[in-house]
Amino acid sequence: MASPTPLNLHAVYTAPQASRTFEHAIPVDSATDAVAAKQAHLTALQSFVPKLQEEINVFLTERMEEDKKAQGQISEKEAKEEENYGEEVVEDDA
Repeated sequence: MASPTPLNLHAVYTAPQASRTFEHAIPVDSATDAVAAKQAHLTALQSFVPKLQEEINVFLTERMEEDKKAQGQISEKEAKEEENYGEEVVEDDA
C-alpha cells in the first residue's frame, strides 16, 4: 500500500512589493476506514481555515500600516475612525 500524500492548505498573496505564502500541513489519516479518514481530514481542515484567515488578516493589516507610513499621512477621516475604533460615535447635528 502506498503511503498517503500529504495535503496542504495554502493561500498566496502577491503584490508588486511583496509576496507571501501561508500554509498549513493537513495530516493524512491512513486509517482503513474511509469514513473516519474523511472525518479526520474535514476536522483538520475546519480547524486550519480560521487560523489561515487570521494569519492573512494580520499580514494584510501590517501591509496597510506600512503603506500608510510610506505615504506619510492618513486622511482626517481615517484618523478619526482609528481614534474611535470599536466605540459607538454619535455626532452632533446641531
